[in-house]
Amino acid sequence: MTRIVVCGAAGRMGKTLVALVAEGEATALAGAVEASGNPTLGKDAGEVAGTGRLGVPISDDFAALATADAVALDFTNAAAALEHLRTAVAMQSPIVIGSTGFTVQQQAEVDRLAPQTRCVIAPNMSVGIAVLQRLAREAALALGAEFDAEIVEIHHRMKIDAPSGTALALAKTVAEATQRALATDAVYGREGVVGQRRQREIGVMALRGGDVVGDHTVIFAGMGERIELTHRAQSRECLARGAIRAALWLAQQPVGRYGMADVLGWKSS
Repeated sequence: MTRIVVCGAAGRMGKTLVALVAEGEATALAGAVEASGNPTLGKDAGEVAGTGRLGVPISDDFAALATADAVALDFTNAAAALEHLRTAVAMQSPIVIGSTGFTVQQQAEVDRLAPQTRCVIAPNMSVGIAVLQRLAREAALALGAEFDAEIVEIHHRMKIDAPSGTALALAKTVAEATQRALATDAVYGREGVVGQRRQREIGVMALRGGDVVGDHTVIFAGMGERIELTHRAQSRECLARGAIRAALWLAQQPVGRYGMADVLGWKSS
């Protein structure tokens, strides 16, 4: 039985995670965490999630719950996730991070800290997205820079960062496969008289509206033909199930930083 601590337990993803962890045969809810001042503090995590009483109160003290035999699942925000990672390293507690939106400085600290404990980090925990990323890499390697690469994503109107971390990860995958760099070759949206498309451009477009969970499409446009690879998340459950799969896998691993490719048995690129 793998013990799970859900960080961000009162959020939309957190509630889904609490429910799935509670009903799982291989998982047990060991703790639930929210930010200081959250109105759900002290309430039962199961009742907040709508699954019935579980006997696990929501706490703002992650350090008290971060143990070597409990895997944390973090779907909070960049600042909170970084603080949870710091605590996980200090306590040598395993952690799965699905939070995105890190600044350059925050990302540098994440990169430094993550290898110091057992850690899975991915901008999207969906198993389907991991497969999409692998397919995008293979397509980019086969097609080369002669095919124009464009990435389009759409999320719900409440999402605060753009483009999505998943779209950026897909763009990075295409860039590395075709020996390009996002710093110089990525184009984020277009407006006005922008001129002819540069050969090395990788377009990344973010759409926002309604309650869309998250769709991502990688387009390879050539002369006379076009390939489109699309993943559509129909509910947050796919992300939650992928995160739990990562937690079950991580519990058996040595110290190190991992991605979803490792969870699925592929070597991380």
